[in-house]
Amino acid sequence: MIAEVLTDTGARMAKAVEVAKEDFAGVRTGRANPQMFQKVIVSYYGTPTPLAQLAGMQNIEARTIVVTPYDKGALRDIENAIRDVPNLGANPTNDGSVIRVTLPELTEERRKEYVKLVRTKGEDAKVAVRNIRRKAKEELDALKSEVGEDDVARGEKELEALTKSHTDAIDEALKRKEAELLEI
Repeated sequence: MIAEVLTDTGARMAKAVEVAKEDFAGVRTGRANPQMFQKVIVSYYGTPTPLAQLAGMQNIEARTIVVTPYDKGALRDIENAIRDVPNLGANPTNDGSVIRVTLPELTEERRKEYVKLVRTKGEDAKVAVRNIRRKAKEELDALKSEVGEDDVARGEKELEALTKSHTDAIDEALKRKEAELLEI
């Protein structure tokens, strides 16, 4: 029973860490990266569709990405969706078959804003992990009558170690992203 709760909790915490890393990847640095466009949603014939399903993306230069739509009819919609992405500052150009997205150089002030944004996302991820811990602790407390207080206490210690390892993983990813953002 306790092992099942801890296994399930570990899987949910690992998913929270992965989501945090994906969020960090979505914040742009000085270099162009196709992952920045993972959360771009395009209105494709009235249906919200992720950009990755509509086009291939290539990083051809340090600050330029070429988006090649699978359907040329979606070119204008993709271009508008990229232009409307907040915190990107990109101005896509369309040559009739591909879209070139050139990202402007980041200023020091903008880099600091992105660091604040990433720290906020990191804190949100840690809150998510703590919420998962709280729910697991409630589940463990409900098992006290079935398995005994000693086993539940051991389970809670394991839960704390699990929580610490996942928050440390978020902190490590946050540190790497901050260093990447501040790198010129």
